[in-house]
Amino acid sequence: MTSLHLSDEVAAALAVGHPVVALESTIISHGLPRPRNHAAALEFESILRDTGVTPATIAVLDGVPRIGLDADGVRRIADEDLAKASVRDLPILAARGASGATTVAATAHLAAKAGIRVFATGGLGGVHRGANETFDESADLSTLAVTPITVVSAGVKSVLDIAATLERLETYSVPVVGLGTTVFPSFWLRESAYTLDWAVDTAEQVADIMAAHDALGHTQGIVVANPIPSEQAWDRDEHDRVLATAFAEADAQGIRGKAVTPFLLGRIVELSEGRSLEVNLDLARNNVRVAGRIAAAWAARA
Repeated sequence: MTSLHLSDEVAAALAVGHPVVALESTIISHGLPRPRNHAAALEFESILRDTGVTPATIAVLDGVPRIGLDADGVRRIADEDLAKASVRDLPILAARGASGATTVAATAHLAAKAGIRVFATGGLGGVHRGANETFDESADLSTLAVTPITVVSAGVKSVLDIAATLERLETYSVPVVGLGTTVFPSFWLRESAYTLDWAVDTAEQVADIMAAHDALGHTQGIVVANPIPSEQAWDRDEHDRVLATAFAEADAQGIRGKAVTPFLLGRIVELSEGRSLEVNLDLARNNVRVAGRIAAAWAARA
């Protein structure tokens, strides 16, 4: 078993205090179709490099948690059928010398251990609908309760229980801050029905919150809710129609528990004829750009 392996690029950036942004690998391995997933992985990294920020795409390859991937590593997360690895799976992969694409939870955990403070993802995991019966809740939430990292996301997917997700984050004392908004976004849409207590307008203000967070001895994460630009958001009427159809099909087929969300997400792509996938990519790009600005603002404080 081997501890974290930092790429030369990431290690050098961290050593001199240059901005670094963590990127997850599950969105590449499980969230996007081939070969577009490989192009997206390269694009996300390029967005950061073009602004002077070092990307740290994270995955477990052959039992080794890797913080920053070379070209072959990026190809592997795009082309190979990797396990979907959350925090609980990391020691098993390490012991077996196996490979896995890291979820938001696992990426946050490994990034924080490497000393990275900013992480860009598409949507945060949350509490699933019907969790009062299934207890189905993403480990993203419990991991953020104990992991000092700032996660930029477009809220959570609208197939989840957004109200319960926000309540759980409050219980875990994880700050949720809207960037340019006081309304929590719902992934494909700029808004949900839920308002936020706090909002900021700039990356520098997020860095100020991070510094105050540290000074007070807090060790939780911070969620930056970053809505997709209005011109890229999914049409609400189409969104509502597609989701209603997908939920009805899940009920009709008797799909329950943890099988519900993967079924819904797959059907939503099909029913929307790929529109949901395009919005997914647009919001991910936007989150990567914003995370880069926050990381630069954070590095400037050093």
